[in-house]
Amino acid sequence: MQQVVASCVFAFYLRMFQLLKVAGDSLLPEYQSGDFVVILKISGCIRLRVGDVIVFHQPGYGVLIKRIQAISPDGQEITAIGANPASVDSRIFGVVRLRDVLGKVVWQIRKPG
Repeated sequence: MQQVVASCVFAFYLRMFQLLKVAGDSLLPEYQSGDFVVILKISGCIRLRVGDVIVFHQPGYGVLIKRIQAISPDGQEITAIGANPASVDSRIFGVVRLRDVLGKVVWQIRKPG
């Protein structure tokens, strides 16, 4: 019985969290290429705020990690920017749709060294 409960709890966490590797220098110095982040997948319970770091799929650019600069009043559009002035972000492609957000970064694992 304990194994069944443990398996259910593990499956629940797999549905809620995802581990991703950072590539690029968009959010240097806070997030470096080679770091890992754990994201809490977006659901109806997650509230995004200005300043949160999110991972999202941007058509034409793939999966990106950026910091929220602004959220529309209805909460459906997000302006997301990188710390690097040369970052490919909302200054280039416009707003991010909430439905394209994969999750909110809740933990960072720095690369060794």
